[in-house]
This record gives sequence, C-alpha cells and structure tokens, in this order.
Amino acid sequence: MKSRTAPSRLRIAAATSVAMAMGTAGLTALTGTASAATDDVTVQYRTSATGVTADQAEPWLKVRNTGSSTLPLSSVKVRYYFKADSAGTSYRFACSWAVKGCANITGTFGTLANPTATADRYLDIGFTAGAGTLTPGADTGDMQLRFHRADWQTLNQGDDYSFGPSQTSYADWSKVTAQVSGSTVWGTAPAGNDPTDPPTDPPTDPPAGGQSLFDDFNYTTSSDPKISANGWNVRSNSGGPCVPGATWAPENVTFASSGGNSIMNLRTSTAGTAESTKHTEVLTKATKFKNGTYAARVKFADAPLSGPDGDHLVQTFFTINDLKAPMADDYAEYDFEYLPNGGWGEPANILYTTSWETYNPDPWQAVNQHTESRQSYAGWHDLVLTIDNNSIKYYVDGQLFGTHDAAYLPERPMSINFNQWLIDLAGQTSTTARSYDEQVDYVLHVKDQVLTPAQVAAKVSAYRTDGTTFEDKVPSS
Repeated sequence: MKSRTAPSRLRIAAATSVAMAMGTAGLTALTGTASAATDDVTVQYRTSATGVTADQAEPWLKVRNTGSSTLPLSSVKVRYYFKADSAGTSYRFACSWAVKGCANITGTFGTLANPTATADRYLDIGFTAGAGTLTPGADTGDMQLRFHRADWQTLNQGDDYSFGPSQTSYADWSKVTAQVSGSTVWGTAPAGNDPTDPPTDPPTDPPAGGQSLFDDFNYTTSSDPKISANGWNVRSNSGGPCVPGATWAPENVTFASSGGNSIMNLRTSTAGTAESTKHTEVLTKATKFKNGTYAARVKFADAPLSGPDGDHLVQTFFTINDLKAPMADDYAEYDFEYLPNGGWGEPANILYTTSWETYNPDPWQAVNQHTESRQSYAGWHDLVLTIDNNSIKYYVDGQLFGTHDAAYLPERPMSINFNQWLIDLAGQTSTTARSYDEQVDYVLHVKDQVLTPAQVAAKVSAYRTDGTTFEDKVPSS
C-alpha cells in the first residue's frame, strides 16, 4: 500500500504545483441578460495591472448593499471569470489590503461547466462572518485582491472575460457576478454559466444497482477483529507522510456513538518532539476502487482538545495507488486535505482538493491539479468525489468545490484512506502536550455510478433505515 510520503511531503517545497488555472482572455460580447432591477448588491471593479501580460492579475473590488435591509457579507459571493493559460498551471490567490480585513476574505478557484473562448475558470471571492454586515447603501470599501501563477511566470490576461484594462478607477462592472444566499443578483456570466442555473433539478433517489462499499464504522476498538474482516487496516507501520521519527498509533483510533450514529475518531498527538508525536491512519487493504462516487462525512478541527494551538496538521479523506516508477503515468491520487493552521507555505487554514497524475520525487516534479479555499472548515462536512470518463468533481456540503480535467483520470484502481498527521514541528514549538481529533461518520463508494450529493445522502439514509452498518459488494480488481 503506497504511503502519502512523496506527494505531500515534497509538496512542501513545491507549494502545490497544480492546475486550478487562471488565465488569459480577450473579452467577447456579453450574452444573456443582467439581473433584475431589484438587485441586492452591485459590484465595482478596477485594476492596477492594466497590461495584457502581467506578473499577476489585480481584480480590486467593492461590494455595495443596494437593498433595503442589512446584508450579512457571509451570504455574498463574487465571481471573477478568466481563461486558463494552460492545463498544467497553478494559481494562487492573495489579498494585499482590505477595509474589511484580508483575514475575512476568501478566494476559491473553480472550473466552469461550459467553457467559452474567454473563460473556463473562475475565482470566487467570499467573506467570513468576521467581515460583518453592510447596512443599506454601505459598501465594503477597498478590497485589493490579486492572483498569480504559482511559478510566478508572466500571465496573459488579455482574453480573460472579467478583465477590464481601462478600468483604472472603481465603476460598476457587470462582467463579474454576485450571489446572495446562492441566488445571482448582479452581473452577467459567460454564456451558459450562470452560477445559479443548474441544468435540471436532479433526482434525489439514487439509481438502482451499483456495487457499493458502505461502512458506518460501528466497531468497538482499533483491535476489533471486524475491522480487518471488513477490509480495513489500522496503520502501525513506520514511514511517511509524517514528522520523521514519529509513529503511527493504532490505539489513537477509537470509536464512539454520537447523535445516534457510530463515529470513528482519529487522534494525532504531540508534545513538540518527534518521539512524542503520534499520527493515525485507517485505509482499505484492497486497491479495487476506481471510477464512481466516493463520499464521507468528516469533522475537521481547528484547535487541539487542550494545550497550545498552531501545529501544521493535515486532516484527510483520499484515494491513492502506488507510484511504480518516477513519472509513471498510471499513478493516481485524489485528496481532500484540510490544514487548520496552514503549512506548505500557507499561513492559515486552507482546504485543498487535489487530483494527481504523477510525480518525480527527486528532482521534484509534480503533475496535478487542485482547488483551494482559504477559510475555516472546522466542524462536520459532507465530502463527495465523483470520477467518470470525463472529469473529476469535488463537492463540499452539497456544493461543487472543484472540477478537474480528464488528464488526471485514474488508470488503475486505488485504496480509500483517512489519516491525520503533522507536516513538521515548526508551527508550534512548545513541549506542552496537545492532541487533535478528526472524526468520520461513514464512508461510501459506489462503483461506476456518479451520484449527486443528494443521492449520496439518500443512499446513506437507506442503509441506516435498513439497519445496515457495513456492506462491501465491490469486486476485487
């Protein structure tokens, strides 16, 4: 079973060379109609990076409340559209300065369902609760935002849908869209890409058939013989990814009842030394999972149970197979990775979804694509990953988080894994003992079927209504 050592440990130096791209794009005529006159917000835009080519794009924005009631900024999302430079380029979001505080502004990259000549990607700008509210007529003030290629190569923004080279002072800008509580209230998206225009209302009943793995994690201890009988391995062997010299501790995997369901708890603990650091991992013994739907309900934690906070922690749900040779094109890995205290060059909490094609450990070279969101994800979250013959899609709490390209589809089956571990001991150097918990409610895989998040929920509910705590009908690969 391939450990996580190479992709994640070496990504520290690489700082996630991935491809949730930004782009290059000359503007085409707007299509469709702008929102109705009863807009709740307007968005103003300007840029100080006016060149067709630039070191970074600088979409500076203001959001104004044009409604008649106080508006929580946490309900607002602004979307900036652009064209990818190339399929393998990674981009980074940053906030240089903002009246509302950069810590209260998030940036998440995504892929459009219907690419156009001037847009196949977008950057969603959101707000945490700390951004507060806007009273009627008030605006956010300056938000000096930017994004750049991860390798800092020159980017081309000349064919980006939302780019306005002549906008050197703030003015209303309909080539960005704004949503309030999920409804588009401002701007015009590229053709066929209204953020609130789903193609249809998908059925919630899961399709019939489908060979499935479902586990409610209804076990007693990490040594419960049912765990192994049901195809799981509670890791105890040494190796990465982890702090060198740390151990993988089966005894730190426990089970309990919560809210009427059984819960698996992965605890990672440290007192600031390698010898005191214990990581946890649970993974399937079989590598037999490929296309279809993967889902889990996971509780991430921002803070330790006690003791000082700040460790560079990674909390995960992922699938993976082994790298048979450097740059082997049949390697595959698909990750949800939450870093509550940053790491890999990030200063604060960030959630990554990453699709891996291959890598070379030495010298480091990565071929992958990712989506990221810089905000807290503490608490329970429904995570869904779907893989078909066309794309890889990641969902968080029923919302599409990222779509990754066909170039990253798996060639071989994989295992299903959960782990929690420390990147290093640099985030918190105290020798006071502390521990962090990642909890898992259930896991589901349906072979060769793409389910919506609503269908996943319906299928899990059906298992629980029937009293089924475990099922594995997925054939060996």
